[in-house]
Amino acid sequence: MDIPAFHLDFMGNRLLIAIIAILHVLINHSLAVGLIPLVVLLERLGYKLQNPDWDELARKIMFFAFIITTSLGAMTGVGIWLSASLANPYSIGSLIRVFYWAWFTEWVVFVTEVVLILIYFLTWRRSNLSKEAKAKHIKIGSSLAIFSWITMAIIVAILGFMMDPGNWMTDRSLLNGVFNPIYLPQLAFRTPVAMLMAGTVALFLTFLFTKKDTTFRTEAIHYVGMWILAWFFPACIGAIWYYTVIPDVMVNNFNVAIGTQAFQDWLDSFKYVGAIAFFSIALTVGYLLFKRGKTSIIPTMLPVLTIFSLLLVFERTREFIRKPYVIGKYMYSNAYRPEEYALLNKEGILKYATYVSTNEVTTENKLEAGKNVFMLACSRCHTSNGINSVMNKFELMYGKGKPLEIESMVGYMKGMHNARNYMPPFPGNTKEMEALAAYIKSLQDYPDPLEGAQENGVSISPTQTTKGGFAK
Repeated sequence: MDIPAFHLDFMGNRLLIAIIAILHVLINHSLAVGLIPLVVLLERLGYKLQNPDWDELARKIMFFAFIITTSLGAMTGVGIWLSASLANPYSIGSLIRVFYWAWFTEWVVFVTEVVLILIYFLTWRRSNLSKEAKAKHIKIGSSLAIFSWITMAIIVAILGFMMDPGNWMTDRSLLNGVFNPIYLPQLAFRTPVAMLMAGTVALFLTFLFTKKDTTFRTEAIHYVGMWILAWFFPACIGAIWYYTVIPDVMVNNFNVAIGTQAFQDWLDSFKYVGAIAFFSIALTVGYLLFKRGKTSIIPTMLPVLTIFSLLLVFERTREFIRKPYVIGKYMYSNAYRPEEYALLNKEGILKYATYVSTNEVTTENKLEAGKNVFMLACSRCHTSNGINSVMNKFELMYGKGKPLEIESMVGYMKGMHNARNYMPPFPGNTKEMEALAAYIKSLQDYPDPLEGAQENGVSISPTQTTKGGFAK
């Protein structure tokens, strides 16, 4: 390994990425990909009807989207890169090599998107000075909507690739990477879902920005409500198509992905709850249309909370089911590749690691070596004492509060990928398994938090220092 290990022991690296990434997806899908085209349609409707109420509603909704996307949306977008690069730089490095030109294109599109959103919002009032200016403004908004969707379309290709690279495993071209088996189905799912999310947000904001018991509120609710219903069934069709292309081995992980280990037997119940929650969006919108706006703002909050919660569960599930891989069939979640295992199982992972304090296991350094093995093989998913603690996992298996037995732990490690198919095989040799087990057992008596290189500094393998340089 060539990079010092970053590690947050109180929450874990994967939770850090999840919080940032899911927040970004919620903002991007609802307020950029979905809401921009709806805003443009509202503005165009006002232009066509020569009704300033539609234009003002569109401007206020756009103001909300502009503030959130250019602040929290932009920060979380950068945060994904930062957190993923810290937590698993090897997977990001591999993805950059495969999708270099796709990401380059996405950056160009993103910069264009930023410029367009600034122009679109900041010139809104000036565009009302003439019909020509308003027509040009609507074209700018339409271009912004297209570029926002293209950004998502490129990233979805990478997300699909991480689940199933498809033909890229034999023909490693960018085209095969982009058009992986999951790309088009996932895009067909995310596009209507983004429009659906945007509609629920716009419905809530319409109640917020219009006056009660007015004809305009009734018309605006009807227009936005019909937008939601129009995208509802395409989202259902996209979800079914997406589900059919997910590899069977990943489908088998659904029970733990959705219900966690504690509720993994509740999968059928969770499916029914999710389906009922999804269809409740259409029912709530239908109720609001029937009431013609003569209700409180509270019912408009339910579709927003429901669709956002469902997408949150979807993102967690999508991230989890591809385990034991971080890049399907190519790289395990511990950042080792399957073809490296034959060598590492024989000679161990410490021998080839640069930033460790021990390069082999001895009687004297067993605990320190075990700590190094944990950082290399386990820390991308587990903590020592925090969330998803590896010690707690073993205690749950062998009895809470009971002293852990090294022999039993080593026996489990040898076949853990068979017992839990979302776990990658152990990458090291038997001595390193024993050292890791000894270190985990020591955490019962000395539960000190294990910090990464950002806190403890960098250790260089004795093998590398005696050579006078770093491993290549």
